[in-house]
Amino acid sequence: MAEKQLNAPARAQSAIRRSPGRGVQKVTEYQRPGYTIIGNHLTQHRALSGLAIGLAAHIQSLPDGAPVDIRTLARRFPEGRDRIAAALRELETHGYLERVRRRTEGGQLVTVTLSYNNPEATRARRARGEAEADKRRRATAPPPHRPAPAPTPSAAPEPACAPAAQATPAAPAASAAPSAPSVRAAPTAPPSPQPEPQPPPRARLPRPRTPAHGTPAGDLLAGLRRDDARLLLSARDIDRLAPGVGVWLARGASPDAVRHALVSDLPAALHHPAALLAHRLSERRPPPLPAVAARSAPAADLPDPLQTCDGCERAFRAPGPGRCRDCRRHG
Repeated sequence: MAEKQLNAPARAQSAIRRSPGRGVQKVTEYQRPGYTIIGNHLTQHRALSGLAIGLAAHIQSLPDGAPVDIRTLARRFPEGRDRIAAALRELETHGYLERVRRRTEGGQLVTVTLSYNNPEATRARRARGEAEADKRRRATAPPPHRPAPAPTPSAAPEPACAPAAQATPAAPAASAAPSAPSVRAAPTAPPSPQPEPQPPPRARLPRPRTPAHGTPAGDLLAGLRRDDARLLLSARDIDRLAPGVGVWLARGASPDAVRHALVSDLPAALHHPAALLAHRLSERRPPPLPAVAARSAPAADLPDPLQTCDGCERAFRAPGPGRCRDCRRHG
């Protein structure tokens, strides 16, 4: 028999090989306040490039509100805009960056960059918060309305047993019988059926309004932001203002005239653009065009009638009888 050879399982290999006397040797010094804490999940990320890791560490070290757009980072680092843009896309893909658009108090759209130092922990915290909010919402929500079950009709009561024999009132002697018959109990009427409970009436949903997008009035309102960025209207505002613009167009105003009436002489501080446009559409509305009488069409120029020449008897066109042109020339 062959001799058994027992082998111990090999230990798990770490991601980073350690060689005694080789590799990096860290020299750690105490740092004054002004440092940034960055997790190893970022600095040792296997899917991120070195430029992406460096940009993430640089963005984490900046104060809130510092510009981190591609142009600013390209002025700070020697890499070009293309490489920096690719690195930022890597960070967005793995959740370390998020670029969202927000509207300022003045109505201007700006891009805000959110930098996450630990995206996994942030996602887990948000999921826990949403679960707790959903649990509280379910606990405080009223129970759904359920119709009461229909009552089951009860069995008809059995008639009471009548006595075996009851004495009948006295009858005449001629028709008297040897024995009086027993009186039967009147049958009881069956109980009336209970009305079935009706389901609660359904709430009538409002009919969806036809959006104004794609119509001349809606396109005119949506394009006002090209003349002034403050006139950026929402889809709801466009649907509300489109009928007023349609009245202007129906009364003969050209789209350029409507646009000029809406965007000219705007105030310096414009807080509610939709309200201002609604006021101008109502106050500056032009009157209807006066009815134009139908003009009679001019009579068509009919050719002269045919005449017979008095000299050569040829047919020619002239207002009246006479001689043709050749006869007048040679005659």
